[in-house]
Amino acid sequence: MKNFFKIAQNNVLKTNANKLLLNKQILGRRSLHINSTYKSPLLANNLILNGHKSRFSIKSALLNKKIEDGQNKITENTQKVEETSTPTHELLAVKEQEANRSLGDSKVQADFYKLLLKSGYAQYVISRYETPGIATSPECMGLYMEALTNVGRHVEANNIKQALLGKPTETVDAASGQGEASAKANTFAQAQPVMSQAAAPIMNPMFGTAKEPMHVVLTESTFTMVFRVVRYIVTLGLLLYLLNEGVKFLTENSTLFKNNEVTDNAIDTSKANVKFDDVAGVDEARAELEEIVDFLRDPAKYEALGGKLPKGVLLTGPPGTGKTMLARATAGEAGVDFFFMSGSEFDEVYVGVGAKRIRDLFKQARARAPAIIFIDELDAIGGKRNPKDQAYAKQTLNQLLVELDGFEQTQGIIVIGATNFPESLDKALTRPGRFDKMVTVGLPDIRGRAAILRQHMKKITASKDVNIENIAKGTTGFSGAQLSSLINQAAVFACQQNATAVNMSHMEWAKDKILLGAEKKSMVLPEATRKATAYHEAGHAIMALYTKHTEPLYKATILPRGNALGVTFQLPEADKYDITKAECLARLDVCMGGKAAEEVIFGKEHTTSGCGSDLRSATKMARNVVTSYGMNEKVGPVELTENWEMWSGKVKDLADQEVIQLLKESEERSRQLLKNKDKEFRRLAEALIDYETLDRAEMDKVIRGETLDRPKYRTNNVVDTPESDGRKNIEGGIAASL
Repeated sequence: MKNFFKIAQNNVLKTNANKLLLNKQILGRRSLHINSTYKSPLLANNLILNGHKSRFSIKSALLNKKIEDGQNKITENTQKVEETSTPTHELLAVKEQEANRSLGDSKVQADFYKLLLKSGYAQYVISRYETPGIATSPECMGLYMEALTNVGRHVEANNIKQALLGKPTETVDAASGQGEASAKANTFAQAQPVMSQAAAPIMNPMFGTAKEPMHVVLTESTFTMVFRVVRYIVTLGLLLYLLNEGVKFLTENSTLFKNNEVTDNAIDTSKANVKFDDVAGVDEARAELEEIVDFLRDPAKYEALGGKLPKGVLLTGPPGTGKTMLARATAGEAGVDFFFMSGSEFDEVYVGVGAKRIRDLFKQARARAPAIIFIDELDAIGGKRNPKDQAYAKQTLNQLLVELDGFEQTQGIIVIGATNFPESLDKALTRPGRFDKMVTVGLPDIRGRAAILRQHMKKITASKDVNIENIAKGTTGFSGAQLSSLINQAAVFACQQNATAVNMSHMEWAKDKILLGAEKKSMVLPEATRKATAYHEAGHAIMALYTKHTEPLYKATILPRGNALGVTFQLPEADKYDITKAECLARLDVCMGGKAAEEVIFGKEHTTSGCGSDLRSATKMARNVVTSYGMNEKVGPVELTENWEMWSGKVKDLADQEVIQLLKESEERSRQLLKNKDKEFRRLAEALIDYETLDRAEMDKVIRGETLDRPKYRTNNVVDTPESDGRKNIEGGIAASL
């Protein structure tokens, strides 16, 4: 092949006809040698095209180089040769290279087919056209049909023609057709020209080209289509579920999405079933709110006379006195919607949320007027402003002030606020025109407590021995919430005791639990600790019994309750609203009685830390006597606590000295009284050791030396006193002295 192209190039350049004829003869001999060796024209052609190791193969690199060197000359010679009647082998070789380089160009293939037909190589046209990967076109198909006709395969050519025209095709004899094709193939093998191999194509045109793309339609089975649809639905459903769970997680755990707007907390008239009759023990506050109810029921009456109702009502008082219940009862009596929000629900960590919720709350109220807006714990957003505060910290309060100024009294919107610390509110909030009506809801007196107890006892089954007046007398200082808790705990305790009704003992148990704390029956106590507690509480009780101007003794116990190992409790006979100096000093003596008792029995070196709470109470009382009540002669009638830091050091030192002096004098009085009442003191202590808990009547019997009509009882597990406890050696002396 190398010699062939060398001769072809020389022949083109020199245009020597004799040498061209000689090369043609040589080419013919080489072709016949290859065909005779491999018995197949296609295999022989492939060997030539694929660079077989025979002596006729040629390296494509050298061929390409030579082609590039003589490209221009070959092109000129090709044009000259094409003008001749029969194409030369050199021209066929050049066209073959061009066709192999442009397998995807049907125009180049058609030109090559024409040249082959003109040279008499119809069988090679058929073989090349039927080879996959070579571009086709209607022109190429026509040349293919012409080649079929030239080799005698008229039936096939006619069938293709009929198929193109849409007519039925003729039946072809497979045997004859195969024999004819085989014969033509052998004939073609004898006349097969030697073709050179072009560079390998870089694309496969059987899948279409850029100029002539192939349209492909894929068909799938029904099962595959159904499976794809099901898989798509399942995947989409899973993604939607995960998305929903993610959004739910964000909304539940992030304040950025949660509570961005105020929920409609309005209570319809049918649901606001709390009336003034359900609120007891706050008659004065109820009277203050009745005028608001009257205005909401008949606003025209006030408008006719030009009267204006306060925009805001501020309810103040200790916790548990019924401020929220009063506001609900006001809405229930007036038959209007009730919007409730706590002050802590407005502000969040994000700036502007509180102001937005204030606007939303008033917007909802205006849309459903007449209505009542109740803001509990108003001090959470209405505290005094400080010039050093950041601007965002005051946005909620500023928005509330704007909203209070933004509606008229005749719009039928009443704002009620509640707080336990009215002194902490900003003055701009409590000025006239805003929260200008102050209603104090204080602790109920004895009649109020009795009314509250009756109200709550309607809900339980009580026995006839329950005396409401006695319970009210013994619950001085109780709020309405504490009284409600007392009734509920008594009912629960009665159920635990399998009682058919709540009796007085259940009430006393519940009251003791609230006053003294929960019992610690499982606590393990050393014997010395238990006896020291008994003498400590006996000291308090003796001081309460034999000191003038003290409150009546209620109960003493050495059963651990709350944080204390023992408790001595006093209850006033009636509600007290003031205190005298004599009563203050008497309270000091009662507080010091426990410490003095331990010193009398065990000595100063063995007093316990149980005196700490007593000393705190005594110190507080003594400081009030000196600095607040003006009851000290040396300090004088002055009040020092309001501006303590402004007083001189001399005045402060004097006040401190007088406080200490009062405490020392009280301690000495307590010690002296216990020594004078040594017999009563020791009897009471021993009775507490035996019976654990004694009321006032039982203590009176014990002091007189009488025996109680009930068995001795020990609730806690008592263990021996450790040897390291110095009080162990004193126990024998105590027992012997009794």
